Amino acid sequence: MIMEAKDFKSDQYVRFCPGCGDHAIAMALQKAMAEIGVPAHQVAVISGIGCSSRMPHYLAPYGFNTIHGRGAAIATGVKTSHPEITVWQMTGDGDCLAIGGNHFIHSIRRNVDLNICLFNNRIYGLTKGQYSPTSPKGFVSKSSPFGTVERPFIPAELCFGARGTFFARTLDVDMPTTVKCMVAANAHKGASLIECLVNCVIFNNGTHNFIADRETRADRTILLEHGKKMLFGKEMDKGLALDYSTVIPHLIVVPADDERVLTHDAQMSDPTLHRMLALMGQPDTVEAKAEMEANGSELPIALGVIRDVPAEASCQPYDQAVNEQIEQLKASGKVHCFDELTHTLETW
Repeated sequence: MIMEAKDFKSDQYVRFCPGCGDHAIAMALQKAMAEIGVPAHQVAVISGIGCSSRMPHYLAPYGFNTIHGRGAAIATGVKTSHPEITVWQMTGDGDCLAIGGNHFIHSIRRNVDLNICLFNNRIYGLTKGQYSPTSPKGFVSKSSPFGTVERPFIPAELCFGARGTFFARTLDVDMPTTVKCMVAANAHKGASLIECLVNCVIFNNGTHNFIADRETRADRTILLEHGKKMLFGKEMDKGLALDYSTVIPHLIVVPADDERVLTHDAQMSDPTLHRMLALMGQPDTVEAKAEMEANGSELPIALGVIRDVPAEASCQPYDQAVNEQIEQLKASGKVHCFDELTHTLETW
């Protein structure tokens, strides 16, 4: 049966603000679900609270809009109790990395087979413009009128620190790449994190313009594809290589015909290079961000699937391991279900 994006749309009016990047992610997800081909009744979309967390209302599959920061906990329960269901978690930089940070890192550590879309607009949009855990240091907002004094989280760094096996990054204005990342995330067995760089047109407009602008995107980003050379630029005349001239090797930009240009291997179990790629061009202060916007950056920002390690090379997905353990205990034990357990006890 051939599915179309419209098969995954709900009948609800989409209430994202006009111009919000969340519109593009919603459409990309509908396209990705159609390409994946799992019927809507075998899919569940779980969210917390926030602009991105409205997503279950706009999709035809089963959905659950939970409380703030608890999307990962509920999604873990859904996937563990019904491993046959494809589970997507929609979350934002506030919902996921502030109140929900603990649940987030443990769902990654456990390698629960979830497809996590983390909408990163570096602001609390639904609650009207407070700074978020990904806002750069010095960012002026309603809750930091003199500039925040905190250093931000970098989602990729958290993912790798929690031993994540899949990380991708995409832009709201690049739907083809977003769809590809979502399809790859679904194919991955284990926790899949997609950082979706989205624009909040009301409270943080233009936060990703440095790389979203069509005129400069090719020179300021690199689209990584497994098995292909790491090339970028309008003329595809630049590449990435490792410089071993220092104690700690680091990435540098070289001409495209340089024999040192790297070939992307998303499936390496060692995350060292993946981490280096994911952390390129990630300014953590307002001043550093302004400098990048004004003068560019030597290293591009990585988009696409950066890390995608097969389960057999990393660790078994949590939901699969739990259900296998249950079946083993049922096969070897006298009690096979809760009703049988109660019958072994004194009840009244």
